[in-house]
Amino acid sequence: MNDLLSQTRRHFFSRCGIGVGSMALGSLMARDAALAPKKTHFPAKAKNVIFLFMAGGPSQLELFEHKPLLTKLNGKPIPESYTKGKRFAFMDSSHRSDLLGPKIGFKQHGQSGAWVSDYLPHTAKIVDDLSIVTTCKTDLFNHAPAKFYMNTGSGLFGRPSMGAWVTYGLGSECDDLPGFVVLQSGPRGPRGGAVLWGSGVLPTTYQGVPLRNTGDPIVNLSTPKEISAKQQRQVVDAVRELNLKRLIETGDDEISTRINAYEMAYRMQTSAPELMDTSGESQATLDLYGIKDPKETSFARNCLLARRLVERGVRFVQLYDTNWDHHGGPTENLEKHMPLKSKDIDQASAALVKDLKQRGLLDDTIVIWGGEFGRTPMGEVRESTGRNHHIDAFTMWFAGGGFKPGITYGQTDEFGFGAVENPVHVHDIHATILHQLGLDHERLSVRSQGLDFRLTGVDPARVVKEVLA
Repeated sequence: MNDLLSQTRRHFFSRCGIGVGSMALGSLMARDAALAPKKTHFPAKAKNVIFLFMAGGPSQLELFEHKPLLTKLNGKPIPESYTKGKRFAFMDSSHRSDLLGPKIGFKQHGQSGAWVSDYLPHTAKIVDDLSIVTTCKTDLFNHAPAKFYMNTGSGLFGRPSMGAWVTYGLGSECDDLPGFVVLQSGPRGPRGGAVLWGSGVLPTTYQGVPLRNTGDPIVNLSTPKEISAKQQRQVVDAVRELNLKRLIETGDDEISTRINAYEMAYRMQTSAPELMDTSGESQATLDLYGIKDPKETSFARNCLLARRLVERGVRFVQLYDTNWDHHGGPTENLEKHMPLKSKDIDQASAALVKDLKQRGLLDDTIVIWGGEFGRTPMGEVRESTGRNHHIDAFTMWFAGGGFKPGITYGQTDEFGFGAVENPVHVHDIHATILHQLGLDHERLSVRSQGLDFRLTGVDPARVVKEVLA
């Protein structure tokens, strides 16, 4: 019956004059007001998210987990009870039991007394604005599947990313930029690629849009010089009419997405270059982030752009900084590589929190810092010393958006191997972020091919209310 009604409606619209066709366009576009602001399930504490994703798995034991016994017993076997039945990626069994103490000092900072290593002197100054969770736990221990899991709630291809779910649930407050924007830094893209910010079973309107730091923010965004503004508008209008005709005939929602994409691209020809042009920022702001060349691609510049994006109403901004793998080897040596990576992100991460706070934006914006998993207390020896992937306990921090400032939540054992109290699963993190945005993780779902999908999957997930103000 529904199919018959759908066919009859499409036949009616396709046979009527332009007046009814225009009415149909208005109706269909209203139905696909995909990025228009939407009502929340309950009052929200935040309205935007900035996720600083350290792709590769930063070592919590070199950054946030102060474990004196681990340092004291460096090179000694870890008790078999910790590793029995566990799987570790790429670790040679002959080195599995050797503890590796960090070669960096730790100090307590702020009124909260949070432990932070000397690799992060700027982060140490903002600990009273942070909720530091040391007992994060995930299920997958290889990079790409673990990135999928942290970003989509599943290790499988084709699931919507967190940014897609958030924009699906809330829409966006920005008319001339995408609701979900991705910025990248580091020597390469993250393992897993565009799937990490994809829309999966949701309409593609909700997928993340990567912005480039050099040239056009989006490839082919600029109008060729020989094409006038009037000519371009005529092309866009003609394509819209053709797509509308096809939409009325088929009822395919992806065609509606295509219409909106053309219109958004047209508007972005002005908004995107203006966004990327940081020449109007004060020298004090550039110095705060540690930006030496405003035109140079860097994590610091991306942090500044993230602030500019949420100022303009973009709902979800995700920064990927790559090369956080610490196995050992010429480019992965903990003692040589970790200080460089930490320096790349430390000042800018702290500056972002400070800048949002001084502009009155932090209360409405959740800032997340973390990667797909952590690192083992045991060393992994290749050409040089490193650590293996670890899923049982790693550290993430959260700021703003109703998160309780100045706390460290959770407790791990004396080696930092696993949680001894208050474990926080990835799905718990997802549920908590959605909760702060006014979304119930159990109600935010979509049916596709007979299945109900949601960010937190089918396993139990809880809102971690202890980290909320």
